[in-house]
Amino acid sequence: MGFFSIFSREKKERLDEGLQKTKSNIFTRISKAIIGKSTIDDEVLDNLEEILVTSDVGVETTLKIIERIQKRASKDKYLGTGELNSLLKEEIAALLQENNIQDFTEFSVPADKKPYVILVVGVNGVGKTTTIGKLANQFKKAGKSVIIGASDTFRAAAVDQLTIWANRVGVPIVTQGMGADPASVAYDTVKSAIAKGADVVIIDTAGRLHNKINLMNELSKIRKVIQKVMADAPHEVLLILDASTGQNAFEQARQFTAATEVNALALTKLDGTAKGGVVIGISDQFKIPVKYIGVGEGVEDLQVFNRAEFVDSLFN
Repeated sequence: MGFFSIFSREKKERLDEGLQKTKSNIFTRISKAIIGKSTIDDEVLDNLEEILVTSDVGVETTLKIIERIQKRASKDKYLGTGELNSLLKEEIAALLQENNIQDFTEFSVPADKKPYVILVVGVNGVGKTTTIGKLANQFKKAGKSVIIGASDTFRAAAVDQLTIWANRVGVPIVTQGMGADPASVAYDTVKSAIAKGADVVIIDTAGRLHNKINLMNELSKIRKVIQKVMADAPHEVLLILDASTGQNAFEQARQFTAATEVNALALTKLDGTAKGGVVIGISDQFKIPVKYIGVGEGVEDLQVFNRAEFVDSLFN
């Protein structure tokens, strides 16, 4: 299968641009670290370890990568610093392959799940509302009928912003206003989707983390109420994380995976950070597939995560 049969030239260019800061950060520092060095010795590996950790790959994941490179370098005496970038690329690609169930090439949902219900979770400010709007737009472009549910009723602004996005991309939205019961909104949304024969339901939820017990209870209630209408829903619990927050993203992942059964991740704002290594670390530490990445502010700048293309852009 040819490269451009999977990724359009425009999407590949946007991905390259979105990862530019991370790419420049990593490669500039690696180049400095190997000046005057011909072999991959302990000093080079120590420098590489520091580069990866400070690029928010995470300590545990970084140590895995370093150990793998060290083993390969010790086995093959002809490997030198000139091969370090290709070694790093290969090991990161292998790590992502181990931690992601599949590579995604398009915005699609299983044909036997109708409607396919996505429950979106994440703290305020990570780009949750924007991601929902962009996701609805991409599914609509793929020929799917979409309904959005505004179950973040804790903030009036959340409902208003989501309504603006729904109108912008031309999909219906179910709202009950600020202060309404989030589970009631979710129930009405799924019920409406079934009645209208919709393909995809995307439900927003409140982004509070100040009390994990309350968060857990609220998400549990939403899940149970949805299941009264559709027994196997939600099919996807999508956690939105802001890639530019680095270690905070790891902590948020810990909190939300403890509170509910997250089975997909979206990393936003990759274009705004030099620490896009967080994608690698989050995937490795939580063993949850990264499904979507945000590489810009435009409505088309949400992409499905494809391991091969991500690594290729990062190391191109």
